[in-house]
Amino acid sequence: MSLKIGVLYGGKSTEREVSLRTGEAVYQGLLKKGYQVIKIDPADENFIDQIKNENIDVAFLALHGKYGEDGTIQGLLEILGVPYTGSGVMSSSVAMNKIATKKLLLADNIPTPGFCTYTKEDVENMGIEQVTNEIVGKLSLPVVIKAPTQGSTIGISFVKKKDEIEAALNQSFKYDSEIMAEKFISGTEVTATVLGNEDPQVLPQIEIVSATGVYDYKAKYTVGMSDHIIPPNLPEKYLNITTDLALRTHKTLNCQGLSRVDFIVTNEGKIYVLEANTLPGMTETSLVPDSARAAGIEFPELVNKLVQLALQKNA
Repeated sequence: MSLKIGVLYGGKSTEREVSLRTGEAVYQGLLKKGYQVIKIDPADENFIDQIKNENIDVAFLALHGKYGEDGTIQGLLEILGVPYTGSGVMSSSVAMNKIATKKLLLADNIPTPGFCTYTKEDVENMGIEQVTNEIVGKLSLPVVIKAPTQGSTIGISFVKKKDEIEAALNQSFKYDSEIMAEKFISGTEVTATVLGNEDPQVLPQIEIVSATGVYDYKAKYTVGMSDHIIPPNLPEKYLNITTDLALRTHKTLNCQGLSRVDFIVTNEGKIYVLEANTLPGMTETSLVPDSARAAGIEFPELVNKLVQLALQKNA
């Protein structure tokens, strides 16, 4: 009898819409591989009973954002004794928080753009003028203001003028009580998919060219709004470095199964890790399926591999 897989998708985060699309794609891919598959939406208050009553063999996590990508659902599944795809509690929690991620990267000598952080109380105590001057003094313009626990570029503003900082901070504070100001680095956007547990491999890398100029929510999830160039139009020596940094980042964060590491490569050849995603999107416009396809792995086989990696880490 084939394994029974529960696809956890939807959820309560701001990325619910994307998760529904990822989950549907995963559901169809698993069906093609002959699995018994059911859909489970953690937004349903009875979803824990559903996990228990359905006796699933593996939970395939197709969730994005809070309550799915941040270690919470992983911890629940650990308690329930249900194997699940992707990284564990600690890795998921750390990678979901861009501030925590960057601190770990720096501790392991992995280059990442300069940044500073502020809580709402910091802004109230210092005053917006002092905060603004500090951001410009430390990072210079332009800067990126980020809500650190959001994905899909939600809560992110690209700031070119000093008088835009206050509005950008307020926008990010809608999503998180602590925000991050990060130095904007101009260059080529590259992403690397890392697949595996103990001996992970980097799949063909992708250069991202967005029709909007930045790889924002619209560019990510609208067909035709971004081009995925495989391989990137970069010297091989640069791609060797991003390959090495992707593996180091995957291991530094103790990721398992799958991660996607995002980079900026400057014209001078300086390479910075922007972030790592432990549950990257699997929609029709997503990067990971394109990368896998370039490696000769069609989507049904990719989701099958993730199921097998989940069983392997629980063996």
